[in-house]
Amino acid sequence: MKSFHANLGAGIDGLSVREHDIPEPGPTEVLVQVHAASLSFRELMILRGWYPLPVKPDVVPISDGAGEVIAVGERVTRAVVGDRVTASIFPRWIDGSFALEVAAQLGGSLDGMLTEYTLLDEEAVVRIPDHLSYEEAATLPCAAVTAWNALTGGRSLRAGETVLTLGSGGVSLFSLQFAKAFGARVIATTSSEAKARRLRELGADEVIDYRATPAWHERVRELTGGAGVDHVVETTGRLEQSIRSAATEGEIAFVGLLAEDTGVPPIDAKLLWMSGADVRTVAVGSRAQFRAMARAIQVGRLKPVIDRVFAFDDAVEAYRYYEHAQPLGKVVIAHR
Repeated sequence: MKSFHANLGAGIDGLSVREHDIPEPGPTEVLVQVHAASLSFRELMILRGWYPLPVKPDVVPISDGAGEVIAVGERVTRAVVGDRVTASIFPRWIDGSFALEVAAQLGGSLDGMLTEYTLLDEEAVVRIPDHLSYEEAATLPCAAVTAWNALTGGRSLRAGETVLTLGSGGVSLFSLQFAKAFGARVIATTSSEAKARRLRELGADEVIDYRATPAWHERVRELTGGAGVDHVVETTGRLEQSIRSAATEGEIAFVGLLAEDTGVPPIDAKLLWMSGADVRTVAVGSRAQFRAMARAIQVGRLKPVIDRVFAFDDAVEAYRYYEHAQPLGKVVIAHR
């Protein structure tokens, strides 16, 4: 079998390919033949050297993947040979609040999914919704679960409420799709008319071009009659305008940063206090949240948005495309 390997801060040029023997599952492990993996911003964070959680040397990268169970350990009860599965990024985070003792993660402190075969603890396994391909299912573990947690893990979204999504990255697109499935109104920001058209096709009720309207929070207030939005899915780290967009007792799900710490402006404590809104940090989600999301995707027949699919041998090219192309939708690496 072949697998790619990476090191913290080594960049895309530091990716390497090696051959290994196909492993045998331990008593509580399953052996998965990986059919697809997908990139998320965390993968660039690792290669750039500023991912906040531990990354082991020479790790098999990528947290997101999907495949078929081809062997199981003698004590496995949560999967059988032939199951189509993906895996929770945090295999030990079964339910409840996130904590350091459950912070071991695929593609970081544990080997990930950019490989032909992988061993997973049975606790990590989540079955794929029946209507999704392996390529589609591979997009779910990071971006989709993060979006689900952002909308349901704190002040749970209700029908008729208003959600603000920022940009057209994976978390924002899944947030848009989930919010519409909940019966919510969605206001989205983006940077071009072409992306705005695509966001409207996916269900956005209003789209704001943040380049044409730099003070986009003012437009959000106009669109909500001055009240502000009930939920903000904040993916940039530049919180001021999100705080100014939020309703009193609204929630800002602080998903992550698109710039290194030095590029993020400080938070105005007075502004936050006066807003009456809550800021909640989101670290992907638990297996219980993943399973709840998978059930909702199954019932709603939701389909992830995929921008482009690369072959496994072209994984380095896929990384470069993801870094520079500003894709609208997920970038997938498939075994063909």
